[in-house]
Parts: sequence; structure tokens; C-alpha cells
Amino acid sequence: MAYCSWNGSEKYKDHFSDVGVYKCAKCGNDLFTAKSKYSHHTPWPAFTKTIREDSVRKEIETEPQESSNAKAMKVFCGKCGNPLGHEFIGDGPNNSSRF
Repeated sequence: MAYCSWNGSEKYKDHFSDVGVYKCAKCGNDLFTAKSKYSHHTPWPAFTKTIREDSVRKEIETEPQESSNAKAMKVFCGKCGNPLGHEFIGDGPNNSSRF
């Protein structure tokens, strides 16, 4: 199982904007729009959907994360394969996914 750590340097967690695109840090691929971002209790930005279905590639997470009952998918950039974190199924607004 993959675990994430937070070092307190996430500068976009509390940054909300009506415009803008979040891109892959490695290749610049468009991943999420600012309009799909929402406030969440985790220290990382949270999004409800990707820009395009092929913006990311997903793999089944072998176990649910300890901090959530939601099942998770590992998420990678759809262009270069850079690891981006997880999609938590049913853990977003109105039981949607949370990226």
C-alpha cells in the first residue's frame, strides 16, 4: 500500500480561483481545472474530476487507505506516468470521487 506524507509546504491547498489549470509538474499535461477544486480536510488540494478522461491513468489500489473507508485508485499523469496520488471513490461531494 502506498502512503503519502505532508511536509507543510503545499502552497495550493487553500488557493481557490475561478480560473486556472493544474498541470503535471513533470510534463505540463493538463490535469484539473480550478473549478473542480473544493475545500477538503486533507492538506492537499482536492478535485472532483479531471479535465479529460485521459488526463490521468488509474490503477486499482490493493487496500483501502487507513484514514478512509473509501476505496482508492492510484493516479498517474496520463501523458508521462508521473505519480499524482489517489482517487478516493465516494469520498467527494455528494459521494463523488475525490482526487
